[in-house]
Amino acid sequence: MLNNIGLPGLLLIAVVVLVLFGRGKISSLMGEVGKGITSFKKGVSEGTKELEDDDKDSVETARDVTPADKKDKV
Repeated sequence: MLNNIGLPGLLLIAVVVLVLFGRGKISSLMGEVGKGITSFKKGVSEGTKELEDDDKDSVETARDVTPADKKDKV
């Protein structure tokens, strides 16, 4: 069904949306979409950085957790 839209169909849809919502509403909506995308990318990069930092910290802070009485017997 959507395979037959083409360029004229997309232009018609864009004009109808512009008429229904107005230029100001659409521009503010696109601004909010841009802010959301930027926030999402920032969150993903911070999450990736946090995971990498956790991996580095876990390697550096590895310690022996064997109970003291077990160490003496070995």
